Amino acid sequence: SLFWFSNARLRTWCEGDILLLLDSSGSVTNHEFSRLVQFAAELVSPFSLGRGHVRVGLLQVSSKPNLDFGLDVHHDQQSLQEALLRVSQMQGDTNTETALRIAQKVLTETQKNVPKVLLWLTDGVDPGDVDKPMSELKARGVSVLIVSTIHANYQVLQRAVSPPIESHLFFVDFDDINIIKEDMLKAIITVAPSAVLKWHPILKTDSGYYELWYQSVLQRDPEIRRTLSFESISEELTSLQPETTYMVSLRPESNLMLFNTLTVYFTTLPESVSYRNSSDHIRVSWGPLQPAYVQRYTVEYGAIPSGRVQTVVLHGQQNSVVLTGLEPDTQYLVTISALHVNGKDRAMSVRACTQEGIALDAPGSMCRTDYYFFS
Repeated sequence: SLFWFSNARLRTWCEGDILLLLDSSGSVTNHEFSRLVQFAAELVSPFSLGRGHVRVGLLQVSSKPNLDFGLDVHHDQQSLQEALLRVSQMQGDTNTETALRIAQKVLTETQKNVPKVLLWLTDGVDPGDVDKPMSELKARGVSVLIVSTIHANYQVLQRAVSPPIESHLFFVDFDDINIIKEDMLKAIITVAPSAVLKWHPILKTDSGYYELWYQSVLQRDPEIRRTLSFESISEELTSLQPETTYMVSLRPESNLMLFNTLTVYFTTLPESVSYRNSSDHIRVSWGPLQPAYVQRYTVEYGAIPSGRVQTVVLHGQQNSVVLTGLEPDTQYLVTISALHVNGKDRAMSVRACTQEGIALDAPGSMCRTDYYFFS
């Protein structure tokens, strides 16, 4: 877990920085803006605040982006919640590029050894040329999570978000945004596979430094290199792939004496896949993700036996969807068709059931859910 976390209360054991990047431009309606602010306030409400816990900042995107408050301003929930609920929309253009330069300064010129998250809340309309600043942020160890409307530019957002896309990029009607709150909170807490390398101090003076580099054993990813100060005793390794073995090397460099290179191997945990049902929505996921072979997915769903069939079309890089506006305690047939680049179609079916009332796993419900996957 990137955010250090125990089985004790979340309010006590999380540590990291969260910068809320809030689309405040004129393309966002007043109603959508208020829903985004309310969602953000509820999302950060479980955390204890301040150094050693979670720090939260707010940056609004408009013609002239504005840092409403930085990471060290609010040290208790009452102060943070009042500040968020006082936020007013700025209108204007969507100058995301300038906002990201501010975000980079806020997130990278603070505590070095804590996890950092940029949570982008946007309608996704004309976000601008954000590829380079987003890549720079991710290269500096910032994890990018995105919540957007279903009318967004998917290609831009899927390049901007930190992998895995299916758990860090959410498209949702803002009136139904609370549907994703639990998934987003989980994404923040376990934002990406990572490891923390620690060592006993070796260099005693500022005449030296450490060279650190790491790469997957199978060399699936490019080698990452870092230079660390002589006083360093730990470093967090980020942007790791799940269920992958890595080799990490650390070499102390000094003019006073020659040191050996220290090497260690470790394997990250596998990704977990979950399926979640509620009384009025179902989250359906499938795999494996094959963006090089699939152009798009068509999701058709309707109540069994003869409900009205509804359709959602998704890009080939997306392998999950939240189906909303469903009837409680009702079976649905969901068919997912994959259009491959060679023109062929493959399909799978999911028989899913919403829960009775508002409880998950409601006792006494006769419905059951069966899942069928692409081979």
